[in-house]
Amino acid sequence: MRRIVTHTPLIPIPGQFDPVAVPRDVTPRGDGRVDLLGLPRQRIATLFEEAGLDAKQAKLRSRQVYHWLYHRGVTEFDAMTDIAKTMRPWLTERFVIGRPEVVEAQHSTDGTRKWLLRTADGHDFEMVFIPDADRGTLCVSSQVGCTLNCTFCHTGTMKLVRNLTPGEIVGQVMLARDALGEWPKGRMDVAEEEDEAEYTSDGRLLTNIVMMGMGEPLYNFDNVRDALKLVMDGDGLALSKRRITLSTSGVVPMMERCGEEIGVNLAVSLHAVTKPVRDEIVPINRKYGIEELLSACAAYPGASNARRITFEYVMLKDKNDSDDDARELIRLIKHYKLPAKVNLIPFNPWPGAVYECSDPERIRRFSEIVFEAGISAPVRTPRGRDIDAACGQLKTAAEKKSRAERDREAAAG
Repeated sequence: MRRIVTHTPLIPIPGQFDPVAVPRDVTPRGDGRVDLLGLPRQRIATLFEEAGLDAKQAKLRSRQVYHWLYHRGVTEFDAMTDIAKTMRPWLTERFVIGRPEVVEAQHSTDGTRKWLLRTADGHDFEMVFIPDADRGTLCVSSQVGCTLNCTFCHTGTMKLVRNLTPGEIVGQVMLARDALGEWPKGRMDVAEEEDEAEYTSDGRLLTNIVMMGMGEPLYNFDNVRDALKLVMDGDGLALSKRRITLSTSGVVPMMERCGEEIGVNLAVSLHAVTKPVRDEIVPINRKYGIEELLSACAAYPGASNARRITFEYVMLKDKNDSDDDARELIRLIKHYKLPAKVNLIPFNPWPGAVYECSDPERIRRFSEIVFEAGISAPVRTPRGRDIDAACGQLKTAAEKKSRAERDREAAAG
């Protein structure tokens, strides 16, 4: 089927300012149908009313569709067995349950999986699944490209094209569940009062979500919030907010709203403890400085010793990895009385990068200094480096590999 691609101009980025993309909650489709993925139950009911159902019917059908959509993971109205057979073609004609298109799926030697995905209007982005012995973490993107231009990050070399919609964000979680076979099994209809004990989901591989993929989540706040509400909804994907972490490079004005309106764990891309160095590697520091950022961390709703703020710190050789840097990090955390832990991230190289990774011994010593001060500072094991899926490496493979090359590879496989 021929894809209809609509023109989406790049968002202009004239200097350090807060980019506001044109708001949209659904990406327009070439066939005119409305994609229900990413929409809350009330919005679905409203769309059903606008399409011709009376209010009572719209409310009932929206409840049924919402359940099948987010609880069962179905993608076809014909699979919704408690909806009248005569009703299903009516829904199919007007609506669709989308998923981002999978352009390419890669597997790392360490078990990490990366997907190159495409939106309905032809833009590419990536997501990564990282399995561990006791958890499985999905790294979710919030934008196509990024505007922050952090100099150690490959994604930062891309232009920001647009924000992802709630459906394109939650669609990543749905795709991962599809790929991992993790939708509930058992009775496949829904009664008026459903007994949740009548179906189960076997031991889940996907246990955690981190908003750490492409883009700055707090520059797409409304869509990220709306998507995560569906993920956390007990009638939706039903993942606890304690298992979701949102990472920001320091969009200070949105941090309090993030805590109040989303309530997930907070991670902050700190990466340096002095103004000159952080100005260089995380340019948003010129707009919201370290002191302002750490003050916002201290005020983050819900932060406590039980729910510590994570500071991400990429280890760059001779740039931010000295003993003095470690001591200043400790001083800042204690000065602002922050319930915090530090993730030390060995720099993951990419073509054209101007930095090198700190030596292993230097990273170990930095970690020891912070640990000795009573602050947890584990060194993150790089995952997925061989498929450019590690932290800071995400940049859509479409820029490196032509569609013809991918088609040839698929045919050969």
